[in-house]
Amino acid sequence: MVDEPREGQNAIQREAPEGRPPKQKRQKRLQELENTKDPFASTASLDVNPFDDPFADQDSVHKTSQYSHEFVASRTAELDHREQDLERRERELHQKAENIRKHGRNNWPPFFPLIYHDIAEEVPEASRQLITRLYLLWLILAGTLIVNMVACIFVLTSGGSDGVKDLIISIIIAPVISVLSFLLWYRPVYNGYMKEQSLYYYVYFFFCGWHLAFSLYMLLGIPSTGSAGIIQTIQRFSHGALVAGILGVVATVGWAIQGLGNAFYYRQIWAHHAAAGHTMEKAKSELATQGAKAYFTRG
Repeated sequence: MVDEPREGQNAIQREAPEGRPPKQKRQKRLQELENTKDPFASTASLDVNPFDDPFADQDSVHKTSQYSHEFVASRTAELDHREQDLERRERELHQKAENIRKHGRNNWPPFFPLIYHDIAEEVPEASRQLITRLYLLWLILAGTLIVNMVACIFVLTSGGSDGVKDLIISIIIAPVISVLSFLLWYRPVYNGYMKEQSLYYYVYFFFCGWHLAFSLYMLLGIPSTGSAGIIQTIQRFSHGALVAGILGVVATVGWAIQGLGNAFYYRQIWAHHAAAGHTMEKAKSELATQGAKAYFTRG
């Protein structure tokens, strides 16, 4: 009788390792539930629209890649342009350095530099347009002298009464007037606006006044004067010499344009010199102080 309770107790002890107390089972079950992912707790599936185009991302990637290529191409083209510009500037600097080595700073005339001429560098900005137009008028004068000489050749060949004289005089005045006009009225006004010295203005007024009278004389085209102006042109057309007449018209227009243009700017330059306070006394003082250097030098 005493052994039966011991046997029951032993039986319970043998069954205890095989099972777990109810409390431990509940704790394990709760832990398992916590570790289990709730499919409804995830928001990842809600971020994706099931109706979106599955190829939309691929298109955006393709467009981004295309834009990147275009940007790289544009940048490459820009860099190439800058490189070409740098090479061009380098060549220009090399040419200027070579020109300075051979001729100093002189750059005009281009085929045989004797003097330095640069309106953009030497003339104040407010006066550059005026000096540029005066330079163009001088170029028109040089071209007119050449056309006038060619016209006199055709005057001679078309039977002009004084064709020989006209041709000889036109050949002489073409280079002489070109050089003298540049040195005696264009260069002084160029230096006058560059340095604002009275002497240059009065040299310009004196010689440009004579040039205006010469232009009027050549515009008339009197025979045996070396001019193919108005009178010579009318005579050539009346004799049926069309080529000589047409060249005479071109020469006449050239004389008129450069003459009227110089007359217009003559008045403008006179007003400028008066407003700037340039006087003959100042010009005489500059000439007495510096001598011929005041005219022939740029400094």
